[in-house]
Amino acid sequence: MTTFTYNPFKPPFWLTNPHLQSILPKFFAPKAPTYRREVEKDSLDESDIAYDFYDAHPIEHSENSENCELEQTPLIVLFHGMEGSSDSHYARALAYQMHAQGWHFVVAHFRSCGGIPASGRVFYNAGDTGEVHYMLQNLSEKYANIYAVGVSLGGNALAKYMGEYGEKALCKGAAVISAPVDMSSAALSMHSFLSHRIYTPYLLNPIIKKALANDITQEEIDSIKAVNRISDFDDIFTAPRHGYRSNNDYYHSASALPYLRDVKKPLLLISAKDDPFLGFTATANDVSDCVTIIDTKHGGHIGYLRYRSDKGRAKNNTNGKSSKFDINWIPETVSAYFNWIGVESHKK
Repeated sequence: MTTFTYNPFKPPFWLTNPHLQSILPKFFAPKAPTYRREVEKDSLDESDIAYDFYDAHPIEHSENSENCELEQTPLIVLFHGMEGSSDSHYARALAYQMHAQGWHFVVAHFRSCGGIPASGRVFYNAGDTGEVHYMLQNLSEKYANIYAVGVSLGGNALAKYMGEYGEKALCKGAAVISAPVDMSSAALSMHSFLSHRIYTPYLLNPIIKKALANDITQEEIDSIKAVNRISDFDDIFTAPRHGYRSNNDYYHSASALPYLRDVKKPLLLISAKDDPFLGFTATANDVSDCVTIIDTKHGGHIGYLRYRSDKGRAKNNTNGKSSKFDINWIPETVSAYFNWIGVESHKK
């Protein structure tokens, strides 16, 4: 098989700062497309979860799936990051790019995300491959050709799924962006002064608010209110709620890195060497021959903000005008990879 080739990410020198790359993209994201929402129960039959579709073309599904022909147009499934949703900047950009390829697109939300509170004791965690498999099973009842994209926490879950399930993985190929595949070292990176000061409140406050609204004991409430690090929250709430002994056990057990050598279907791993959220990332010796690794020098965390010349300006889906800034490098690279592994596109 030929080597996957892609356009390198080369921001101007004044845009190489990893924190600028990690923070600014949300200000240059296109407006959200008009999604079609379906709500289903999770794998535990406890909480409702939302699937937000951006259809390539109108489709009809029979209520009786046994008598229904599967939709043949490829479906790209996005597993979002911590506290992400179909409204996240990367979800919007991916939605338009996948739609432009003539592919269906859907954001499969984890429990408590997408505006639907969790009804059960369990929320979501980075190693819940059972839930990933369950969501793909739901979608495979209607769609014949499924491919997946995972971002950050959802990227770790998807990468772990691809290795853990091997040939039984229900998606035919996947791409993973900015995933903390070694969660222990990622937790240490988040403890650094700048990362702790800049990102922890943004990520931690929403999930603390959700946890406090859940059915928890007064002791849990007091402990959670005193938390100021994500690792402390994971030790108090995430780990015990999801069957792990501690945050250390959670990080060790949920990390995708040990599973990457068992991947049996095409998988693209994209990460930036300056990502302030990540610790150790996968090397060629850590993965199977089915895995392609792209390690960029710059890009931050789910960033990859470009500044383009007048000739290279991209249309902004927010207002139809062109902009010198865009966040389309990830969507373009992902769609190029899917084309490379044989996904047929019908560009609009």
